[in-house]
Amino acid sequence: MAATTSRTLELLSLLQSHRHWTAHELVDRLGVSERTLRRDVERLRELGYGIESLRGVAGGYRLEAGTGLPPLLLSDDEGVAIAVGLRSQATAGLRGAEHTTLSALAKIEQVLPPALRRRIEALQSHAAGPLPAAGRDGRPVPAVDSELLGLLALACRDAERLRFRYTDANGGETARSVEPHRLVPIARRWYLLAWDRERDDWRTFRVDRVAEVFQTRVRFEPRPMGEEEARERVERATRYRRSSATARIVVALPRAELAEHLGWWGRELETVDAGHCAWPLEADSVEALAMALVWLPRGAAYAVEGDELRALLAEEARRFAAAAG
Repeated sequence: MAATTSRTLELLSLLQSHRHWTAHELVDRLGVSERTLRRDVERLRELGYGIESLRGVAGGYRLEAGTGLPPLLLSDDEGVAIAVGLRSQATAGLRGAEHTTLSALAKIEQVLPPALRRRIEALQSHAAGPLPAAGRDGRPVPAVDSELLGLLALACRDAERLRFRYTDANGGETARSVEPHRLVPIARRWYLLAWDRERDDWRTFRVDRVAEVFQTRVRFEPRPMGEEEARERVERATRYRRSSATARIVVALPRAELAEHLGWWGRELETVDAGHCAWPLEADSVEALAMALVWLPRGAAYAVEGDELRALLAEEARRFAAAAG
């Protein structure tokens, strides 16, 4: 019975991970006969899962969208991702659905292993705010290993010293011994703010350049620093590294109106007067600055302050006019 249950759950996991399986593929994966496969499919149907049987040469099985919501099988990383998302939504307040958000979170967390619950709690309490889906230049957020983020967040929460290898912007590798303080997302990247023990000062590390992390199990006394101060420190450190081009865009809109339109990217807007505001831009290149201009509301007048960007816009304006005939 235990083997049958385990095999049936494995079949369910396969059906949930792939849109369509041929009967031959499932037989090979599960190591059973076609007759046994058909029995396991029937067991899942009795539990409420809609499984469609397809006939013919390319026939097989696929999971249908049902009228109800049967139980889901989640991997460790999927469970962490869903729980962190629900916690963030519960904190932000999902209008009209606060109770259902909290009840769904409770159901997931009560069945998670203690190690995964610790990872979720650490990510939630020691990661400063969400990472935007795309940068000012429109590029997607670089992927960072969730297990590494969880490990760093646990070290921040538990005040545990870490050792790791770090690759700097020039490709040089160094061994670091640090006292981690907080994870901060800035401009499409995750950063770790930590006290570097050998340099006797605060340092900012880009998480996707961190490797070979060693947990020392040695505790330290955390240095006092609030979330806002930590974010400001990381922003100052990364601004110098990442910015090779700057400009200032004066827009003929009140600050509040443009801030609502830009969302997260409008956090640094400056008020000029009642009908105008300024948007300071920083990027790796002047081309990336130009791409940010398409984010402005259609029809809003604006002026560009910055010689490099103005020169690029003048050149591209001639090319656009020629392309338009």
